[in-house]
Amino acid sequence: MRKKIFTLFFLGLVQIVFSQDDYPQDYFTNPLEIPLVLSGTFGELRNNHFHAGLDIKTQKVEGMKVVSSADGYVSRINVSLWGYGNALYITHPNGYTTVYGHLQKFSPEIDAYVRKKQYEKESFTIRLYPKPSELKVKKGDLIALSGNSGSSGGPHLHYEIRDVKSNTLNPMFFGINVPDHKNPSIQNAFAYSKNDGSQVNQSAEAVQLVFNRQYDGDLLANTIYAYGEIGFGINAYDRLDGAINRNGLYSLEMAVNGEKVFQFTANKFSFDESRLINSYIDYERLIKLKQRVQKCFVDHEMNNLSLYKKLINSGFIYVKDSMEYNVSIEAKDFDGNKTKLIIPIIGRKDSIIIPKEIKKTAHFFKANEANTIKDSLVTAYFPKDIFYEDFYFDYSNENGLVKLHNSSVPVHKNFRLSFDVSKFSNEELKTLHIAKKNRYGKLNYIDTKRKDNTLYTLTKSLGEYTLISDNQSPTIRAIGFQNEQWLTKFNTLNVKIHDKGSGIKSYRAELDGEWIRMAFNPKNGVLTYDFSDKPLEGTLHNLKVVVIDNVNNSTTFTIKFNKKN
Repeated sequence: MRKKIFTLFFLGLVQIVFSQDDYPQDYFTNPLEIPLVLSGTFGELRNNHFHAGLDIKTQKVEGMKVVSSADGYVSRINVSLWGYGNALYITHPNGYTTVYGHLQKFSPEIDAYVRKKQYEKESFTIRLYPKPSELKVKKGDLIALSGNSGSSGGPHLHYEIRDVKSNTLNPMFFGINVPDHKNPSIQNAFAYSKNDGSQVNQSAEAVQLVFNRQYDGDLLANTIYAYGEIGFGINAYDRLDGAINRNGLYSLEMAVNGEKVFQFTANKFSFDESRLINSYIDYERLIKLKQRVQKCFVDHEMNNLSLYKKLINSGFIYVKDSMEYNVSIEAKDFDGNKTKLIIPIIGRKDSIIIPKEIKKTAHFFKANEANTIKDSLVTAYFPKDIFYEDFYFDYSNENGLVKLHNSSVPVHKNFRLSFDVSKFSNEELKTLHIAKKNRYGKLNYIDTKRKDNTLYTLTKSLGEYTLISDNQSPTIRAIGFQNEQWLTKFNTLNVKIHDKGSGIKSYRAELDGEWIRMAFNPKNGVLTYDFSDKPLEGTLHNLKVVVIDNVNNSTTFTIKFNKKN
């Protein structure tokens, strides 16, 4: 394999940019000082996105040492309540950047840098871009402790490798070794008819296949009878050594009579294309049955995922009458372990007994055109190319509860939903906001803006929306201490904050009249201040916490305590 080498000066360093298939094998080291066991693989199917890295288990605890995978400098630092939470980005001389997410805390040097900037901006959440000379690191240097911050569902380290174009790459290509001796598991398989002239077993709807395991380990499906253009999809997962987590596949391939017609490989992708996952999977089945079926065909023009490596006729098979076909679908993991499903097909032009169910409405949406719904209360504007296909749109407005079709149809980009609020007084408008009804019937706050006599939101979710008021202020209480108590042995201050209505928008904490860095954990609603942050002056101290919700209801909490340095 020829290596393409380009010399360029990147922030004063000579860089080497490797071709797509030629990655350095010994450059990056394990970011944890424990054996690697994964809870999530690269390209794994997640809600509205492909997983951008590896999720590395930390033995169900926080506080594991996280080290820099190679020499470089900290080029970006995020402190966020959501997403990757506390995260570090380290740029390396070879042009790659490693990312470390859901951290508990940064190393002392990095934390001192972050702390200084937080106090300057008087904000706990912050995004920083240090200069190359400010926070240099060596391979194996301690950079953080692992944690559970952000949108993490449990203690682990999220780890990525990105290239100079900010594409995220499969870290396995770089010699990151994770033992895997298990074959992927194919749980279910489905056949799909492409159009009105297609059918499988006399059905125009998706047909679930019946299959059994053979002596050689392959899966053999019962023969299907079909006609016209059809496609296939499977519900599958992979397990690695040392864990029971259901991880994603590395590769999915399909061949017809020995000729490969489809291949999906989780090697690299850009974040801009990640939401196309909703076109790659059977999205309606995910919403209704919680099954992620990966389609071995492309049925939407917008779906130009770079993860497709082979496409003949978009993965569809044209079945002719009286002809026989042998379809082979292979699910593979990165180490080459694989499971094969064989599907025999006999072409038979038959009548369709089960037609495709289409609920016709007054609103037919064309995906390549802008569409609008409007009545006396609501205007919903859908720009062109936000839906993957044409469909009949179901709309109703019953006593102010607006139904925008249903959540089983994916939306690729934002649409605008506006409510006319001219009938409300200025006082009523102060606490009024848009809310979305979840599957349990609860109304949740949706980011709401006001322009003239309308309240509007930008969203990517169909479903039921309405207007509600939030007249309740947030609640605040001290945890583990009382007014004027001596806190001699306390290392931290903890305060619980909560908002029952629209949710917490912001908070501010002051100690003796000056802003302090109180970390917020939205999972348990606890604010924490570490007394080591800054020295105390005197003995009696005043803590003040102000919390504001999303419609600007606010609560101020004050308490005194005694403590000496």
